[in-house]
Amino acid sequence: MDIKRTVLWVIFSFSLLMLWDNYNRYTGKDSIFFGNAGKQQQAAVAEGNANQAAAANSDVPTVSNPVPANQAIPGAQTAAKSEIVTVTTDLIKADIDTVGGEIRRLELLQHKESEHSDKNVVLFDSTPPRTYLGQTGLTGGDYPNHRSEFKVVPGARELGDGNQVQLVMEAERQGVKLVKTFTFKRNDYKIDIKQDIVNNTNAPISPSIYLQLVRDGGKLAESMFYSTFTGPAVYSNAEKFQKVTFDSIEKGKDEHIKKANDGWIAMVQHYFVSAFVPQTDLPREYFTKKLATNLYAVGTIVPMGEIAPGQSKSLDATLFSGPQESSRLDAVAPGFDLVKDYGWLTIIARPIFWAMEHIHAVLGNWGWTIIALTVLIKLIFFPLSAASYRSMAKMKLVTPKMTEIRTRYKEEPQKMNAAMMELYKKEKINPLGGCMPILIQIPVFISLYWVLLASVEMRNAPWLWIADLAAPDTLFGSYNIFGFHLTIGILPILMAISMFVQTKLNPTPPDPVQAKLMMWMPIIFSLMFFFFPAGLVLYWVVNNVLSIAQQWTITKKIGAPTT
Repeated sequence: MDIKRTVLWVIFSFSLLMLWDNYNRYTGKDSIFFGNAGKQQQAAVAEGNANQAAAANSDVPTVSNPVPANQAIPGAQTAAKSEIVTVTTDLIKADIDTVGGEIRRLELLQHKESEHSDKNVVLFDSTPPRTYLGQTGLTGGDYPNHRSEFKVVPGARELGDGNQVQLVMEAERQGVKLVKTFTFKRNDYKIDIKQDIVNNTNAPISPSIYLQLVRDGGKLAESMFYSTFTGPAVYSNAEKFQKVTFDSIEKGKDEHIKKANDGWIAMVQHYFVSAFVPQTDLPREYFTKKLATNLYAVGTIVPMGEIAPGQSKSLDATLFSGPQESSRLDAVAPGFDLVKDYGWLTIIARPIFWAMEHIHAVLGNWGWTIIALTVLIKLIFFPLSAASYRSMAKMKLVTPKMTEIRTRYKEEPQKMNAAMMELYKKEKINPLGGCMPILIQIPVFISLYWVLLASVEMRNAPWLWIADLAAPDTLFGSYNIFGFHLTIGILPILMAISMFVQTKLNPTPPDPVQAKLMMWMPIIFSLMFFFFPAGLVLYWVVNNVLSIAQQWTITKKIGAPTT
């Protein structure tokens, strides 16, 4: 039992340390583990607000190999007239600029902001201080790019009763014509982008097509008690999924694959992702770079080879911009499901979410799904838990004898340990038996935490009085206490009660100080759970209730006192 209490205290101490560290980073103070990253991020956001929009339109990516002198990258172009074309489907509303065919705003019509339930989530955005853009064009010569003026071909701008709507834009420069065709489909966050290059000159050309995402380095609002990844990512079959931090780009230490014949690039943030996926089996280059203060780009460049006079070539690509729903991610590209970050226990978290998806398909509610999952996990570990509770029940029976041994050999630790081991042997007690369920549940608990944290499926998912299982329980309201935004709900209170009952069922520590501390732990832990997602607390409450029922039954059967 001493070992079990040690495990609990290690978990508790580490949790407090991580909570304090995340609070420091949230408030811009120095991190215990990561230096002054919080201050650097805040400073970068403050410096970048003024020049983000201008910088977004000032950079055309170039291939790594030098181009011939007669195909030099153009300098400043005449300012083009900007007009916004809005395309609306059942899921998205996209604003595309006639300058460059740049996607300047993309609104998700089925997803609301957490803090403002009357506002839709906006991914691409060009409203200061936000900058998040999707850019495409030609490079390798004086060709149309994302700064060129495009003409819009007349056509429908809303999905209506059809299954798709197209936007066609054309631009020509020095005899090279680029036609962009955006195809929006019903019930789909994927936008097909076809780029046709027509050589109307008298000489062959060798252009490349670039696809890039531009974003400021600021994170969206998060809880002070967790931090998720925000930044670029590159995927290839050779190197798989590679995340790139804004900080590494800033320092020139952005390491990822540079050339491949497959893969995609993405900009990842909590719950949502945008990605360009070019057609496969074409050589391409990948790049990440800093464009301006607090402004970064990730992209790919696909050489189109030589195009003879009067000839044309085209490239098909897909832009996905939407929620990280597992059912949709699998259909985008190989490996695209990896943008959903389950943390370092992915090997456990993925099967957990797979099971939850199948349970949800039957029950239709994520709250009941969590309860059913808890019962399932409890059944899987039932034999191990039963053995542990039998060990604790026996330990409770011999607690008076243990106390007597501690008193008798108070000044002789070696004799005390020998007497304890003899007692364990005589009573057939495994002193480590009570630790096993806790040790096994720790990775399951952490994995479920990341499943709830990463799964947009549970974002704004209701259950009984809970409005959002991915947010704290707010049944009794929210309060600002000493700078903390504290939400008061019933689930953390139930958690404290269940932990208190479990403490009474466990053997009482012979040390009075330890006994008092163990009685305080349910209250301390419940305070932490006020900040945790309601779905996670629901899992733990149900797990505790089932554990109490199992432990009480076994304790009573063995004959140990149940209080």
